[in-house]
Amino acid sequence: MNRRKVLVGVAGLAGAALARMPAWAQEQYPSRMVMVVCPFPPGGAADVFTRMVAEHLAATWGKPFVVENQPGGGGIIGMTRVARSAPDGYTLTLSSTGPLAVNETLYGDKLAYHTLRDFAPIYQLTITPNVLIVNPKRLPTIKTVADLVDHLKKNPGQLSFGSAGIGTSQHLAGEYLQQVTGTRMTHIPYRGTSLMLTDLLGGQIDLAFENTGPALPYIRNGDLRALGFATASRLDIDPGLPTIAETLPGFEATAWHGYLAPAATSPAIVDKLAKEIRVFANKPEVISKCAELGAIVQVDSSPAAFRTFIADETQRWKKVIEAGNIKAG
Repeated sequence: MNRRKVLVGVAGLAGAALARMPAWAQEQYPSRMVMVVCPFPPGGAADVFTRMVAEHLAATWGKPFVVENQPGGGGIIGMTRVARSAPDGYTLTLSSTGPLAVNETLYGDKLAYHTLRDFAPIYQLTITPNVLIVNPKRLPTIKTVADLVDHLKKNPGQLSFGSAGIGTSQHLAGEYLQQVTGTRMTHIPYRGTSLMLTDLLGGQIDLAFENTGPALPYIRNGDLRALGFATASRLDIDPGLPTIAETLPGFEATAWHGYLAPAATSPAIVDKLAKEIRVFANKPEVISKCAELGAIVQVDSSPAAFRTFIADETQRWKKVIEAGNIKAG
């Protein structure tokens, strides 16, 4: 056998091996510990969702899925770490609206990653609706979205709205409201939800958009008044509360979470993870637990659907950020 035939034979064997790699990778994965980076502090919704999925995957496949919180920079520090990790399926992340669909516009070239270039979306796990809330003592006559819009038009710049920080879903929802109504408010950014809610309850600010989980207890005891959900349709948790879209057609502003891997991770591994997370998401106890946290579980996501969703959200919030001339803090 001459040298050329030997080389051709070796090349053929290598090609066959490469062709089988996706199936092999899927069958063998995971063979060791998987690190799951949560780019937010412990105790929040993102941390809870991350750990719920990680525990399910560990129990299913018999390998540890270790969650490590790496907060900072609005999720940028943890996300940058994952983007630079080996695309072998052994470093994953659960992230949310800001790091995935907002930061790219907010920070531009200063951002060390670009979501759809540097990550492989796996599964969109939840949507967390925002609700528009006011302090009823400061705004006793404002009981509906229409009341608020009318008041804002008659008193431009007089009301303040709080958020959990610049570029958060709460902030962008407030900016979006001003843009679609042609009104103006003063934005007061806080370092997180707790401080913002404290000042809203104390009357230091007038209104806010907030995730349903933290807001519902105060709505139910009457300390805050809900004007509407920022969702496309009414929610089972309070079917009597209208959506903002019933007054302002098309208005929607939600937070969301999903699992991702570094770009170039084997599609076989991504698909295996997506299928198992889908099994997790369809468990009644998971749906119930997430509902307690104010989140709606997505029971039929996929890598392709999540990628399309991120792209759409990025473009939608890009328009709001640019129209509002919003700059990173």
